[in-house]
Amino acid sequence: MAASDVYVLGGYQTDFARNWHRDGLGFDALFGEAVPKTLDASGVGPEHIEVIHVGNAFGQLFTGQGHLGGMAATVVPELWGVPATSHEGACASGSLAVLAAMADLGSGRYDCALVIGAELEKTVPGEVGAKNMGAAAWVGHEAQDTNFVWPRTFSLLADEYDRRYGIDDAHLRAVSELNIANARANPLAQTRKWAYAPGSFTADDELNPVVDGRLRRQDCSQLTDGAAGVVLVSERFLQQHARKPGVRISGWGHRTVGLPLDRKLEASADDPYVLPHVRRTVLDALGRAGVDSIDRIDGVEVHDCFSMSEYLAIDHLGVTPPGESWKAIESGEIARDGRLPINPTGGLIGGGHPVGATGVRMLVDSAKQVTGTAGDCQVDGAEKFATLNIGGSTTTVVSFVVEGGDLGVAP
Repeated sequence: MAASDVYVLGGYQTDFARNWHRDGLGFDALFGEAVPKTLDASGVGPEHIEVIHVGNAFGQLFTGQGHLGGMAATVVPELWGVPATSHEGACASGSLAVLAAMADLGSGRYDCALVIGAELEKTVPGEVGAKNMGAAAWVGHEAQDTNFVWPRTFSLLADEYDRRYGIDDAHLRAVSELNIANARANPLAQTRKWAYAPGSFTADDELNPVVDGRLRRQDCSQLTDGAAGVVLVSERFLQQHARKPGVRISGWGHRTVGLPLDRKLEASADDPYVLPHVRRTVLDALGRAGVDSIDRIDGVEVHDCFSMSEYLAIDHLGVTPPGESWKAIESGEIARDGRLPINPTGGLIGGGHPVGATGVRMLVDSAKQVTGTAGDCQVDGAEKFATLNIGGSTTTVVSFVVEGGDLGVAP
């Protein structure tokens, strides 16, 4: 086993249904819950933490607060003096923080890292929030005639699928309906108690109005407040502290391309995959994990910021051939009890999408799956789980593979 192996010691997620701004609370309170609870879940004290990485995308736009690398030490004085760095990569910010922590551990510089992903988005009205998030596109060059940059962008992506392969919008709505249903079993999901009228997942213009292009209200994740955290450690830490490994990050992939969607689509014109760099990211993660097929993975947490982004994920994961994601939706293969469960916790549409926290939350939920601690969201027999986290119009893509069980490390 490689000396650079990295393990998830434990993790924590705040309640994504909570409106922290309405409660008069800011990032200090959010970190004040997430940091100690993450340490508690991991069974370590702040004295064990040697480095901190924070994922956040839009803190300054939504709250005016930047420099969030210093927030952990602000709320937990015992972390004073611990080196910390913040990372921004749009919706993949949390995964970038994880990758940076893994690099620190893999290099041997540190043996115990705290990673926190956090976002506060309910400080502004929805339309303002949507405009703020447009900062992750190529500002001044894309979707300049709308405040709803990302619904427009992923609607254009659906149009491209339609041009190449054909697409039925009913399949997009089915993705959303499944994720909302999965979220009802998740005690931390944003929508777990939301009520939907019959017809809410149809083309009914009153119950499910168009937001932009071909995407409707239920095709979109919502503004969310929340944080998620993990403690990552090296094999040396496990041996020195006589700790048994529960979860190993066995594979990872990370690719970055240019900002504009149209250039991505031009570059893939002769490729069967609409966004081949996403496919390569997945293959990188699977390959590093020693996995030759997605069929050897027991489930995936994917980035359904919109129903179209999950539709994209299905074929790029290899569940179906390119352009045939609809087959996995119709057959039930992606349901919690299906061939490859996708977003058994509700994903972003059902579970919530505090942007900077999402990649970390995916890792936390995947770790729960492979340790059999996912409660009512548990996928039976899960031993290997994967994530697929994207930022922007897949400008930044990160994928992890985690595995549990007997990892062969003697404490």
